[in-house]
Parts: sequence; structure tokens; C-alpha cells
Amino acid sequence: MELTSEQIRLIPDWELENNEKVSCPKLEPKVRKENSSMPFDIETANIKNRIHTCVEKCLLSELTSRLVFAVAAAAFGSAFQHGYNTGVINSPQDLISQWISNVKAERSGEPTTEGTVTMIWSIAVSIFCVGGMIGGCTVGIVADKFGRKGALLYNNILVVIAAICMGCSKLISSYELLILGRFIIGVNAGLNAGLAPVYLTEISPVSLRGALGTVYQLVITISIALSQILGLAALLGSELLWPVLLALTVVPAVLQLATLPMCPESPKHVLQSTGNELKAKQVLTWLRGDLDVHEEIEAMKSEGGDKISLRQILSDPSLRAPLFISAALMLAQQFSGINAAMYYSTNIFKSAQLSETAAQYATLSMGAMNSAMTVVSLVLVEKAGRKTLLLVGFSGMLLSTLLLVFCLLNTQIAFVSYLSVVAVLLFVLFFSIGPGSIPWFIVTELFTQAARPVATSVAVTVNWSANFIVGIGFLPLEQLIGSYVFLIFAILQFVFIIFIFKKVPETKNKTTEEITAMFRTANYQG
Repeated sequence: MELTSEQIRLIPDWELENNEKVSCPKLEPKVRKENSSMPFDIETANIKNRIHTCVEKCLLSELTSRLVFAVAAAAFGSAFQHGYNTGVINSPQDLISQWISNVKAERSGEPTTEGTVTMIWSIAVSIFCVGGMIGGCTVGIVADKFGRKGALLYNNILVVIAAICMGCSKLISSYELLILGRFIIGVNAGLNAGLAPVYLTEISPVSLRGALGTVYQLVITISIALSQILGLAALLGSELLWPVLLALTVVPAVLQLATLPMCPESPKHVLQSTGNELKAKQVLTWLRGDLDVHEEIEAMKSEGGDKISLRQILSDPSLRAPLFISAALMLAQQFSGINAAMYYSTNIFKSAQLSETAAQYATLSMGAMNSAMTVVSLVLVEKAGRKTLLLVGFSGMLLSTLLLVFCLLNTQIAFVSYLSVVAVLLFVLFFSIGPGSIPWFIVTELFTQAARPVATSVAVTVNWSANFIVGIGFLPLEQLIGSYVFLIFAILQFVFIIFIFKKVPETKNKTTEEITAMFRTANYQG
């Protein structure tokens, strides 16, 4: 485990078994007593083991109950909209498509063609991403105008409007209202995708920044799994109840409106927007449960300065490089093919000769795997590091994609239908341990407070744009080239593995100042 200078500062002098006192300013212990009876390497190992134990305790002590509450209140109400509305449309696809066909036929008095229904359905699916792009574009403006917390709260107005539109669409026989609701909830999700990670990063101590940043993706995976469970025909995925399934997205919004007002605004935003150092200290004291927050305040002040525009970012090599990396990781996440699996997983399993019921339960197991492995990622991200998990994740996805292509091309072999389920589960497993969560919060690690809102806005917009391209293009490509469509994802995954290996820095246990200093070196200039 690597220790930062900030973590070492928290470590007291240690009493060794022979009553020697040791201090550890730079991870190389200096023994005060010159004539130690123990060999130096054994003594050093003992000291480091005790230091590691101390640091683990320090990390746990930083995770106060108030910090946990603030993280839960911010992440659950925001990430839920992103995940639930990504997965909820999958299970009732056939029911909604048939309803669209019936509505269109009643209006025109003629049978609706399959191509027309497919077009309307594709618009209903992909319009969510269009809304996400628009929401993502406005993250920086909204975050600065209303604050991180305030923007998250106001954003729930869109959830209420969207839930009404989607819930009433069948009642008034209007698929246009369904599409409008999907667009509005997309705008909400796009805003949340930028606002929540920024808020989580800015209230987290450096040592927990990656783990707490992963919580956003964890809630996404849980909400996707929940949408798949509720979408089963035995629950809400029926002809009568699918509008209720879509409208349930309002529940987390109500919970966030009840809990987030109890939490403070981001201390970094308070300090930057008001200059009120005392108020920022009060916020930090509330979050940390400790009055000694002077050094953290000083670190925040060093990040200060005038807000940086997109033009300034693009003209400065030390800012342009991290923006390019952030955007590339967002592209990598979406062009990995994960949302093709999420949106059309049931169809993929049917193509592998699984029955309707078996395909739904296979999709359900995929959601469960996604959630479970994101929990593992939450633990690993502060131990293995961001770059390692990204490389392992994309490499595993590449192999899983190739296995899936083999399965889809050989459906006549008896056991292949079950092997395809294994391939998709492995695909989701490797996505969850790194590529799923890290791109969302790494952008907030690569920039100072002054540039963070604009950079986040750009990265989130790129993510939703790529999401839209996959959502609108996957089915036509599949119809054109069949199962070979997944080879496109495999090629892209290989390209992103090379990019990550060569260009993405490790940010684990580094302060914002240390990270931004890396981009001022020759390796990232030009």
C-alpha cells in the first residue's frame, strides 16, 4: 500500500518492542537508537506493518457517519435516475412496441409496419441520451449558479415532470408523451452525471476520493438491477403495469428532496463562491467530525483562482491534456459496448437460442453481477489504483467480447447458449471493476476547482454523445452485419487499452496539486 505525505502526517511516533521511538516522514524509518539488536530489514518491515495498520484505522476514522449520509443522499437520488432509466426500458420492450403499433394503427386506420415501430422504439430509447447530452452541456453553468447541492435539488423538478409524462402516456394513448418523458429524464440524468461526482469528490478526503467516487457507479448498477427485477412479467413488466414501472423513477427524487437539504454544500464551492473561509471550515468540520481541518482548507485555497473557460483549457497544454484523457475515457466506457449489452441484453440472449423467460433471468443475473463487482471495485480502487483497474477491466472485456462473438456465430452447438450467458457475465464483471466507475470521477481528480465544472461538463457531454451513438446505431448495424457487430467493440477496446497504457496517469493517493503538476511535464505537453 502506498502512503501519501498527508497519510504519514496522521501517523504518531511508534513504540517498538525494545522501546525505541521511530518517526516515519518519508516511508523510510529513521531509528533513533543506533545500536538496535534487530536486523534493519526486519525492523523496517515491523515498522511498515504497524504503519499500514495505523493508516487503515485513519482511513476508517475519516469515513464519518455524516460523510456517509451526505454521500448516500447525493448519490442515491441522482445516480438512480441514470441507471434505472437505462435499464427499465429493456424488459417491457415487446409490450411497449406492441402498444406503439396499436396506437399508430388506430390513428392511421392501417396496419403499422415493423420498420415504423422499430424507428419509434429506437427514438424512445435513444432520446434519453439526447437529453443526457443537453444536461451534460449545462453542468458547468448550473453547478456554478446554484452550487453542487442546490443544483442536485432543483434537478428533481425534471424527474417529477418526466414521471408524469411517462406514467400517463398509455392512459392518453400518446407515444409522443413517452418520448418526451424519456427526453426530460435524460436531461436530468445528464446533469446528475456531472453534478453528483463533483459533489462527491469535493466532500471526500483525498484518501477516500476514489472509493466514494465509485459510489455513483454503484448506485447506477443497483438501480439497473432493480429496474430489471421490477420489469419481470410477474411484477410490473405486464401490459397493464408498465407505465407504473416507468413512473417509479419519481421515488428516489422524493427521497433526495427529503435528505439532501440536511447536508452541507461542497466546502470547496463555499470557499470559491463566497470566499468565506470560516463557513468552509464549518462545513468541513461537520463532514470530518474533527476541528483540525486547517491543512485541508489551505489545500483548497491553493486550488483557488478565477474560473477557467473552455477556451482557456484548450489553449493551455497542461489543461488540454487531462481534458483529452477525460473525454477519451468517457468514449472508452461507452464504445466498449456496455450499453449495447444493457439496452438489448434480452435480444442478445434470445439470439443465443434462450427462451423468453430464460433470457429475462439471464439479463437479471447480469444486473446482479454488475452491482456485486462494483462493490469490489469500491474496495480495490484505493488499493490497486485507477490505471491498473482500467487496464484489467478493458482487457477482460476484450476477451469476453471475442467469446460472445464465437457463441453468437455457433448457436447450433448445444452448450453455446449457456456459454453466451457466461461471456456476457464476464463482460459485465470486467466492466464493473474499473471501466464502469473510474471515468465518472477521474475527471474531477485531474482538474483544480477553477477548471473542474467546465471539464466535467465536456466529459459528461462526450459520454452521453457516445451513449447516443451506440443506442441509435447498434440495432441497424446488427441487422446489417449480424453478430460481427461485436467485433467493432473488440477493436475499439484494444485501441483504448493501448491509450490507457500510454497516456493515463495514476492518481491514487495524489493531491490535486500533485496531479496537475504531472501535466506540466514534457510527457503531456504539445
